[in-house]
Amino acid sequence: MNFGIALFPSKQLQDQANSFRMRYDSRYAFIPPHITLKETFEVKDDEIPTLVANLSEIAQNAKPAMIDIYKVDSFYPQSNTIFFKIREHESLTFLYEQLHSDPFSPNDKYSFIPHLTIGQDLSDDEHADVVGRLKMRNFEQQEVINRMQLLYQLDNDSWSVYETFHLRKDA
Repeated sequence: MNFGIALFPSKQLQDQANSFRMRYDSRYAFIPPHITLKETFEVKDDEIPTLVANLSEIAQNAKPAMIDIYKVDSFYPQSNTIFFKIREHESLTFLYEQLHSDPFSPNDKYSFIPHLTIGQDLSDDEHADVVGRLKMRNFEQQEVINRMQLLYQLDNDSWSVYETFHLRKDA
């Protein structure tokens, strides 16, 4: 079964992201706005209890995640993904590092760039137009997220929450 690990922001921030995603994100219907901590990975059914126990331990030792959105950016030219950029914060870095070290597999493909996707799979021209317009606007929001979700992928490629873990250190 395919799993992923993410943080879901407040409804207010999800609504703001969805106001763009409805038009600019081809995967809008598959998952709510989120901050990916661990990309898709496969787990056998008999390994799920160990995965859940590992995530529970990480959550017990993790502070709630500080989210500080400060602009719109893009991964262009690697991809036409547009996102709300999130300042790096020790709480996010801790979670990411824990989820990419033993017993989890490392991420050798990408460096960690905290973000919340608001558009993807756009043509080059539409991407340039949307990014140009959004970079002229002011996007700032701060919030604290006190839980992370283990997600699983359904047969129709949408994602659903398997389990929620409360980030408890000093909480």
